[in-house]
Amino acid sequence: MSAPYLAATGMTGGYGKADILHDCTLTVERGQIAVIVGPNGAGKSTAMKAVFGMLPLREGRVTLDGEDIGALSPQERVRRGMGFVPQTHNVFPSMTVAENLEMGAFIRDDDDGIARTMDQVLTLFPVLADKRRQPAGELSGGQRQQVAVGRALMTKPQLLMLDEPTAGVSPIVMDELFDRIIEIARSGISILMVEQNARQALEIADIGYVLVQGANRYTGTGAELLADSEVRRTFLGG
Repeated sequence: MSAPYLAATGMTGGYGKADILHDCTLTVERGQIAVIVGPNGAGKSTAMKAVFGMLPLREGRVTLDGEDIGALSPQERVRRGMGFVPQTHNVFPSMTVAENLEMGAFIRDDDDGIARTMDQVLTLFPVLADKRRQPAGELSGGQRQQVAVGRALMTKPQLLMLDEPTAGVSPIVMDELFDRIIEIARSGISILMVEQNARQALEIADIGYVLVQGANRYTGTGAELLADSEVRRTFLGG
């Protein structure tokens, strides 16, 4: 049996001398949607940052496609196939939509390929095609999230990491974003996502992780976690 595309095992670490993560493990197969949920302060975003190399680990190992990437910087991890969309400050507000997307191709030098990827992103998010010459700072929150995801896709990632992609958007926009995330996964790109709208996120998840105080509390398919009475009662509001 082949190893998962992403395997982050036994992650322990945090900020300074304070550990936020405690033996946390996350794995994502190719083309899979993996969702991290849990209460505020559970270490969800910290786990994402650790996987992306923004946070040093005292213990644990992160491999991508079977290769240990623990010594790589975030930029080097992008070059190895990771794309990361932070929750906030994820667009350049004074730059146009097109310029933001072009910035995502900074690691590439294949002009024809970049143009094709741009077309794919604008097909995935048609509203951005209409607003491609508009400054990103003038867009709605949901549209800015589309720009941020689109810019990450311009790197041609094999693993797309999304930190709270639906934060602050309307339910309609949330549903649209989740539909696009499903479409991205179906194209073969793995998804690792932290999400505050836990029930809706687990509905589209192939695998879900419930973190509590930086440690794995429950792991299962999205359907299994939604059907678990303890998970529903404690984390999903009934």
